[in-house]
Amino acid sequence: MYQTIISEKDGGICTLTINRPEKLNALNKNVVTELSSALEDALFDTTVKSILITGAGEKAFVAGADISEFSLLDKDGGKMLAQKGQEAVFNRIENSPKPIIAAVNGFALGGGCELAMACHFRIGSTKAKFGQPEVNLGLIPGYGGTQRLTQLVGKGKAMEMMMTGSIIDAHSALQWGLVNEVTEPESLLEKCREILHVIQSKAPLAITRVIELANIAASGNPKGYEAEIAAFGELFGTEDKIEGTAAFLEKRKPVFKGA
Repeated sequence: MYQTIISEKDGGICTLTINRPEKLNALNKNVVTELSSALEDALFDTTVKSILITGAGEKAFVAGADISEFSLLDKDGGKMLAQKGQEAVFNRIENSPKPIIAAVNGFALGGGCELAMACHFRIGSTKAKFGQPEVNLGLIPGYGGTQRLTQLVGKGKAMEMMMTGSIIDAHSALQWGLVNEVTEPESLLEKCREILHVIQSKAPLAITRVIELANIAASGNPKGYEAEIAAFGELFGTEDKIEGTAAFLEKRKPVFKGA
């Protein structure tokens, strides 16, 4: 179906693998277009409860953008490239009502680091490496990297990474809060799926609200508390709230319906 993306669905999880290992899974226009389409399919498929994004091969998650495409762009073309990418993929991932995890199996540089950061959280293998080296090209991150990296690791570390273009390893990424956990490469996908299955056992409407409200908090919006109060009240009117409280009192596992 796709030339650069492999989409597999199993157990409520849609695994999207960027499949250009010979190019270290670098992002080009075709990858962005196909990833947007695959995301849309996963988000509208009612059998899909969560999404896992990773890269093909052992070397890279996504080792950046396809720089050969940059040489043809002027300032208007560069702005359009960033805008289209953010709207079609990166912002859509961040605001997905379904949880999305990045399984970072190797280099996550430039647009690859930005793709991982757009996901709701990241699990890295011991071989994962992260960086925003755009300054080496006379550029800056254009897919939300200046904003999301600062939110995740703090202003000082984000500025250091972006101004030096340096690359950090998985254990530094864990220490800095860029990844939630580090696993051996052979355990990476299994660990991500294990986490997603746990999340899938929870109330879907509550999970969606958690995503929305955490994104509001990360943006620094002062109305986050008001939004939380409103969402808390709304959930009291759901069938899942009735089922969840009943199951707790009856000492059984709840069966949520997303209603």
